[in-house]
Amino acid sequence: MQATESPAELTWPELAGWLRLQQADGVGLLTAHKLLECFGTPAAIFEASRAQLLEIVTPRQADALLSPLRARRADTPLAAAFGSSDAAAGSHGAALPAAGQGWVEAQLDAMLAWQAQPGHRLLPFGHPLYPEYLSQIVAAPLLLFVKGRLDLLANRAVAVVGSRNASRQGMLNAERMAQTLSDAGVTVVSGLALGIDAAAHLGGLSGPGGTVAVLGTGIDRIYPARNAALARRIAEEGCLISECALGTPPTRDNFPRRNRIISGLSRGVLVVEAAEKSGSLITARLAAGQGRDVYAVPGSIHATLSKGCHELIREGARLVESGADVLADMQLLADGQAGARAALDDSFVDRVLDAMGDDPVQADVLAEHLNQPAGELQGQLLALELAGLLERLPGGMFQRLRA
Repeated sequence: MQATESPAELTWPELAGWLRLQQADGVGLLTAHKLLECFGTPAAIFEASRAQLLEIVTPRQADALLSPLRARRADTPLAAAFGSSDAAAGSHGAALPAAGQGWVEAQLDAMLAWQAQPGHRLLPFGHPLYPEYLSQIVAAPLLLFVKGRLDLLANRAVAVVGSRNASRQGMLNAERMAQTLSDAGVTVVSGLALGIDAAAHLGGLSGPGGTVAVLGTGIDRIYPARNAALARRIAEEGCLISECALGTPPTRDNFPRRNRIISGLSRGVLVVEAAEKSGSLITARLAAGQGRDVYAVPGSIHATLSKGCHELIREGARLVESGADVLADMQLLADGQAGARAALDDSFVDRVLDAMGDDPVQADVLAEHLNQPAGELQGQLLALELAGLLERLPGGMFQRLRA
């Protein structure tokens, strides 16, 4: 759903409608989507009569939808940050209820101020730039906070997830696999956690596919703090997104909910390392329920961090050993790189392999030796990797494979 021209930012009344729908007591995401399917917009929902609402919702839900907007809890993040003092009228030309009025106005003003900053967007469900794949899942977020490259949300994507307490080899595998995906123009999606997630983001940032980090906090808060520098880099070179209200702290319930967005944005989920009760298994199972492909990297039968992956493989996940395996299975080669692969001829293959010799070599060194642009060579190296003629090593190195 990529628009040719970016639509205008949301107005204060529009945001008020989305906030009111989110906050209506007893109205969850499934019911909200039923209402949107019937009425089209939050404004139309709140203009409906009680009789019209009762065709879709219960009497209690109808009463909640017809009630004035108020803070659902006193400890809601922005209520705590801005206070909940009442005011006589809204400062934006829209009448506000007396109860919770200060909270409502503070929430909306904070969202508008955040949206006005460069690189920030608020995307409600149904917006032309709302991610198409995500819109197809059950209980899709009603409103997304987006910081960074919007174009990545329309790109083909694969999620790479795994253990926070990953092994060094697991992190190297995740970064390497993510780089292979990104080099093929595929966006890498993960959750900004320590371990496998962080390695996957780094691999995604190293190629043209880029990376998207889905947060389990408000987009104005970074968790864990150790990934703050990585988050800043993703905001500049990739994309951060969250469905949580501004100021939302990390809580236990936020992260399983976040996982449905990670899988929902992606065409498939790759689990690199996971213990038996890892949150990554939740993401993988959500992906399977959403009709996405699930991949898992096997490991030693004695390794705790391999048990979750082995469990997924027993449940039907595809066993993979490289990012190239994922690309081949999902047929996710970018058009330009698929063309590059088809265009390889024997003389070029021989020239590249001769230039590589038998020792590992950096791609930029190889590009200089062949007098070829490094970006163009990356696609050709990927084609050779898929053909089984060379191997990608950690640190951006490549090595020729001998028969």
